Amino acid sequence: MKSFLILSFCILTLAACNSGNRPKGLLSQDEMVEILIDIHVTEGLASAMPVSYDSSRVLYKLLEKDVFIEHEVSDSLFTQSMIYYLRDPAEMERIYSRVVDSLMVRDSVEGDLDKL
Repeated sequence: MKSFLILSFCILTLAACNSGNRPKGLLSQDEMVEILIDIHVTEGLASAMPVSYDSSRVLYKLLEKDVFIEHEVSDSLFTQSMIYYLRDPAEMERIYSRVVDSLMVRDSVEGDLDKL
């Protein structure tokens, strides 16, 4: 228990020390927004398929790879960027606000098109 607390303290201290330095090569907020939009659309498609849960998870992983290929981003770069942005809740909230707004606009436009 004591070693766990010491390890946790060290990790938090290191994270706090590096929080002001943005590593080179991370995705910009705009890139994160675009990729997250596509990932959430992909999740929706995979979960809407009339297949078993296990099959939809496999399908999602394949579709997710396509998202990364489309955006010319590796999954490891996306993960590193996501971890970086998650360290700053305010910045992550700004990103997800844009994602949600974009998804709502898409849904609204598609709903309007369905009415026609």
